[in-house]
Amino acid sequence: MSTAPQLIRRYFALAGEPDSDAYFALFAPDAVVEDEGRTHEGIAAIRAWRQEVPLVSYEITDVTQTPEGTVVTATITGDFPGSPFAGLRYRFEDYDDNQIRRLRIAP
Repeated sequence: MSTAPQLIRRYFALAGEPDSDAYFALFAPDAVVEDEGRTHEGIAAIRAWRQEVPLVSYEITDVTQTPEGTVVTATITGDFPGSPFAGLRYRFEDYDDNQIRRLRIAP
């Protein structure tokens, strides 16, 4: 398993915190997050999406570099039916050292 880039490690460290300004600062103003087939474009839409999803903790189980981006597989644990859920994939398709521009989340 390769190590995730620092920005992606920071994403998972902050993602379990409620409405963290530091979390939202990880995204470019025009960032796109796709989760369960729904697309959230821009910071306002990403904030609204975050209010809909339960807070979870993450255990990263794999990191793979692909032509499409960095794919992180994780087990999530939280207050939702089916917890813990293993095998959720986070594909960071467009990012640099400072901001995420495109993220796809899928089982």
